[in-house]
Amino acid sequence: MNRFFYSTLFYLATPALLGRLWWRSRRAPDYRQRWRERFALYDNPAVEQPVDIMFHAVSVGEVHATVPLIRQLQAQHPALKILVTTTTPTGSARVTALLADSVQHVYLPYDMPGPINRFLDRFAPRLVVIMETEWWPNLIHSCQRRNIRLLLANARLSEKSQKNYGAIKGLARTMLEQFDAITAQSDEDSHRLQALGASPNKIEVAGSMKYDMPLHRDQLAQARIDKQGLAGRPVMIAASTRVLDGDSEDEKVLAAFRQVLAANPQTLLILVPRHPERFDSVAALAGKAGLRVARRSRDSLPLADNQVFIGDSMGEMHYYLGLSDLAFVGGSLVNTGCQNIIEPAAMGLPVITGPSRFNFQAVSDGLVAAGGQQIVADADELATTVNALLADPARRHAMGDAAVRAVQVNQGATARNLGIINRLLEAPPVADASAG
Repeated sequence: MNRFFYSTLFYLATPALLGRLWWRSRRAPDYRQRWRERFALYDNPAVEQPVDIMFHAVSVGEVHATVPLIRQLQAQHPALKILVTTTTPTGSARVTALLADSVQHVYLPYDMPGPINRFLDRFAPRLVVIMETEWWPNLIHSCQRRNIRLLLANARLSEKSQKNYGAIKGLARTMLEQFDAITAQSDEDSHRLQALGASPNKIEVAGSMKYDMPLHRDQLAQARIDKQGLAGRPVMIAASTRVLDGDSEDEKVLAAFRQVLAANPQTLLILVPRHPERFDSVAALAGKAGLRVARRSRDSLPLADNQVFIGDSMGEMHYYLGLSDLAFVGGSLVNTGCQNIIEPAAMGLPVITGPSRFNFQAVSDGLVAAGGQQIVADADELATTVNALLADPARRHAMGDAAVRAVQVNQGATARNLGIINRLLEAPPVADASAG
């Protein structure tokens, strides 16, 4: 596939894109807002707001990984003008909550030539930093044509994604060739990127910036206080649970939890769905399972007779983890590749996942090797593992200690990415790519 054909398909798909926004807004009303931004149509398009550097962080996980980097960059260069783009309302909300007006923020427009060029006309960044796997052919092409430096930062490429990109290998190769620098999370990511056409001279294996994400000390302090009110009850968390094509991870977790209750009847389950539009349905699912349910948004804290506490708030994951004795991380008992296992590991919790780990494969392999993570095949094995850990505090603490050490030895990627950003900002302008 070439870029012209890709762009044509994107334009033809515009009605479907708008339909998808409307459909998602039925459960998440924020998707009804700011549609004009998705086409780079702003309230006052005559006013230009040029920036020095743009970071694209598609959603919550990428935003959280990017924030420490932005804060360090701001500390070094207080006058630097920074734009942060996302594509989801939850990512947008986290940018606003964490960075407020210290940066500009809009949605990244759809990757069509018209919107992309209007967007770049307005903001005119000197450097664009794209986080992880957000490769957009028209954005990358237009930046290169305008002599805007490009960094693919914290890049990861699973075996599954490599196969998918292999279907458009020519377009993928062209995109990767246009980056000035790439920082890969692991050797495996670097090798896969090179197999798609990235130059080894442009790639540095810098590690994952998610190892450097700071702990929310205020949330942990509040969790320590609130945990006292749980009167020593064992607490397990199921963090960032997912659903895929009708395959509900929450149903599997609840089935496992009923087995946990049979052996440990005082156990509390903190159940945190990945997407806020599922908060109500997951709470209803737990109630239908005959479990006594409390919700963070309604009850603040679980009562003594509550068995399930639904984490239906945004930005409080460290609070929920701080209440917990062990962590199951979702997206792994359904085939979505696992969510962030670094956060519970950094907090000294034993980590349990299902077999689907491709989004965090290298991190997970290292954590398993260190003794901080255990992989289970299904709900029954999840229940068996949780009961075994609850019955053996020494093993639980040893896994937590191993998890912390595994995180600490892998820190430093943020500083390495910061060095590359500084180098690209200081570099002289590149030759005009449109010449000739």
